[in-house]
Amino acid sequence: MPSPATALIVVDVQNDFCPGGALAVGGGHAIVPVVNALVPRYEQVVVTQDWHPKGHASFASAHHGHEPFDTIEMPYGTQVLWPDHCVQGTPGAELHPDLEVTSAQLVIRKGWHQGVDSYSAFREADRETLTGLAGYLRERGVEEVHVVGLATDYCVGWTALDAAAAGFRVSVIEDACRAIDLSGSLKRAWANMAAAGITRTTSEQIL
Repeated sequence: MPSPATALIVVDVQNDFCPGGALAVGGGHAIVPVVNALVPRYEQVVVTQDWHPKGHASFASAHHGHEPFDTIEMPYGTQVLWPDHCVQGTPGAELHPDLEVTSAQLVIRKGWHQGVDSYSAFREADRETLTGLAGYLRERGVEEVHVVGLATDYCVGWTALDAAAAGFRVSVIEDACRAIDLSGSLKRAWANMAAAGITRTTSEQIL
């Protein structure tokens, strides 16, 4: 059983990232029962949602002549252009209907600034704008975070890296995540997380 000083962060288990969604992650729905089994083990649970306004700068549709998965240079660096997804107030932005996170104390909505993408639950893609999550966790006595959700190589990975940079011990529960794996992004994400001291674990080791 995780200690009271360990928080579970459930990242972006939303309809648009599950089969049939606008930016479906292969097998994304398969993590829902695993996450549901994990949630009751933690006293502190945080949920994140991608929450984009219409015409968000990360959407390919907002850039004439570009297609989804093209890259462009934004003021904050290279941006992958995505299909329109997780638009505020749409069914695609809702949490998966089978996800059981009623015990979560906090929902962080990210990516709502029109001109900046936001993969991480802690820091937007400009790497300057903070969400306040690190301070929230510290004030609640959290020392360690476990990260699950979608997708391993983007929002999960960035969240884990920023949690480590904020001084928390971090583990990613591998079987409670799925990846997009765009041009080798999964291998790079795991390498970056390992270099940051982030550990990989499984739900069997928690339950």
